[in-house]
Amino acid sequence: MRHLLDTRTLGRETALRILDVAEDMSDTQSREVKKLPTLRGKTVVNLFFEDSTRTRISFEAAAKRLSADVINFAAKGSSVSKGESLKDTAQTLQAMGADAVVIRHPASGAPQTLATSGWISAGVVNAGDGTHEHPTQALLDAFTIRKRRFGADSRGRDLRGIRVVVVGDVLHSRVARSNVWLLTTLGADVTLVAPPTLVPQNVSLWPVRVVYDLDSALAEGPDAVMMLRIQLERMSAAYFPTEREYSRRWGLDARRVAGLPDGSIVMHPGPMNRGLEISSEAADSPRSTVLEQVTNGVSVRMAVLYLLLAGERDDERGGDQ
Repeated sequence: MRHLLDTRTLGRETALRILDVAEDMSDTQSREVKKLPTLRGKTVVNLFFEDSTRTRISFEAAAKRLSADVINFAAKGSSVSKGESLKDTAQTLQAMGADAVVIRHPASGAPQTLATSGWISAGVVNAGDGTHEHPTQALLDAFTIRKRRFGADSRGRDLRGIRVVVVGDVLHSRVARSNVWLLTTLGADVTLVAPPTLVPQNVSLWPVRVVYDLDSALAEGPDAVMMLRIQLERMSAAYFPTEREYSRRWGLDARRVAGLPDGSIVMHPGPMNRGLEISSEAADSPRSTVLEQVTNGVSVRMAVLYLLLAGERDDERGGDQ
């Protein structure tokens, strides 16, 4: 695996390999000493042009638990804010000897540019680009669903027969896009639920079903309900009448959680807008996997960094991912 840029072009076998290696990494995290010597001498740079405490800390923890050296590069307050281009920044990181670059950027396609430009020889991991994709979030979500469904016997298993409902601000969500492609590649049946104003125009090209009524979607008994954060900071127009109206029609509350079938789980990529897309009762219920997703994120990101920097180079289809 050379880079991880998206899930749309991630092959099934490569995705399963990442999830299986993440299982191995997860096993090591229950030990008293969690650190492995695997990436000693390697340098991982977290290059964040957008704020994201959770994702950056998760990648930092993953790299450090593999004994890599970590450099955190926040674009705000750096040369980038003075006008330095992505090319100049990449060449600086190349001169510093970066082996992997984890990049979050407000422009869709920036990680692809970095990976294919020839400016840098490091492996590139997309930690979120614009409204395009966030592949490690989808991988940790798939890992969480698989682990809850199959437990210790999950290695090698895909998600055939699993029904997932993704609810909320699909329009602005790179998490939704990455999950759509990965979950369907792994065999899951995905339904999107959102107000019509928060559904992308090109959704007819996605391998999903779209409905606008949350209660009808939940009545079908999904195995997982994934609530998306309402991204108020990306909204310059009125996409729904009021927050109270949104919560009433598309929010997950205690009543809706109580109606879910046994074994159904509630997911959220975080950070949560409690009281808007999800109530505190739903977020804190035994069905909620929110904190498991955070824990699993470290294991999945350990697996990605391991396969980028220590696993054999895979030049077959999917190897450029």
